[in-house]
Amino acid sequence: MAPAETPFRGPIPPLPQGFQVSGLHTGLKRNPTREDISLIVSDRPATAAGVYTQNLVFAAPVAFDRDRTPGTGFRGVVINSGNANACTGTQGESDTAAMAALTAEAIGSIESSVLVMSTGIIGEFLPMDTVKTGIRAVANQLAGDEDSVMRAARGFLTTDTRPKLAGEAFGKTPSGEKYQMLGIAKGAAMIGPKLATMLGLILTDAAITPEDAQRLLYRATDLSFNCVSVDGHMSTNDTVLLLANGAAGGEPLTGKNLDALETALMKTCDALAREIADDGEGATHVIRIEITGAEDREDARRVARAIADSPLVKTAIAGADPNWGRIVSAAGYAGVSFNPGRLTLRVNGFELFKNASPVGFEAEKVSKSIRENRETLIEINLGDGPGTIRFYTSDLTAEYVRLNADYHT
Repeated sequence: MAPAETPFRGPIPPLPQGFQVSGLHTGLKRNPTREDISLIVSDRPATAAGVYTQNLVFAAPVAFDRDRTPGTGFRGVVINSGNANACTGTQGESDTAAMAALTAEAIGSIESSVLVMSTGIIGEFLPMDTVKTGIRAVANQLAGDEDSVMRAARGFLTTDTRPKLAGEAFGKTPSGEKYQMLGIAKGAAMIGPKLATMLGLILTDAAITPEDAQRLLYRATDLSFNCVSVDGHMSTNDTVLLLANGAAGGEPLTGKNLDALETALMKTCDALAREIADDGEGATHVIRIEITGAEDREDARRVARAIADSPLVKTAIAGADPNWGRIVSAAGYAGVSFNPGRLTLRVNGFELFKNASPVGFEAEKVSKSIRENRETLIEINLGDGPGTIRFYTSDLTAEYVRLNADYHT
């Protein structure tokens, strides 16, 4: 049983020019109040890039989109939730292609212009009669207003408690306005990146070449969605797509405008990654881990990941316990070479460990800071190296166990 939905926090970012969206409950989910098919349509051909799961067991839509991106000429993305279309063999492949064809027909385009994303229960075939009816119905409701954006975002969700959106304005269009970017994501469990276990869709009205789109998306996801873990479990359906339709005018971005797009993309992806950790199933804390002083970024990532995936660290934070020993020992088994005598640990700004020894601190004061704040900050410095990383995770509570013990398989 999915947890009750909570409202989206903050203003809804504007939809970039040239896009229309919608979402509708069609019967794929048992909860009739939750949308389960979403449609995103560009009024002109768009460039698309994609980054996908590295799990050797991957869903049919992942294979379908991976074969098509990066590229140009894309008009739509259809997303279903409630059914992952994973581990469904050749039938799953046929159903994915049928979803693209049905969408293309509904929006007056061609099958090769559509990408597909699915999320939900693994190992069940899609009820294609329901999907067919649903795609046609959603296509008749496309719009660009805030309500349509929210319905489309809710159509991504499975056990999430709320939609996840982020947006940025950047650069300067030929008319002197700013380009717009909107990101939509889902994810609450089975979050163990490479790529992160989630769905993400980034839309922009800027023009960009397929090569730049793929390069920048890969870089942004590596430092955002690949730096979030709820339970360390890599899924079969991980997909992040970037669609750039150029509706704001101008040639493909170069120079300062391209740099501005990269900054906006990084901020959007980072905001969505944090939202995924913050919405981790049963979570009472989002944990931000900042590693500095490593030999390189990958060493920093391995240390952060070891801490993020430790159930002992996660349960300590759930209990507001400043148990520095669990954090330090996780860093020590990460498989990274560093001098333990140089390691410094701070939690919420309180120094707990330095020069191979604990530092005197008021445990109750640190515990209070954990208990009273949604975010817990763990900072570790390993030495003088240039390697740094920011990593997000969530705490581990009894509610996580309940949700996943009760999840339908």
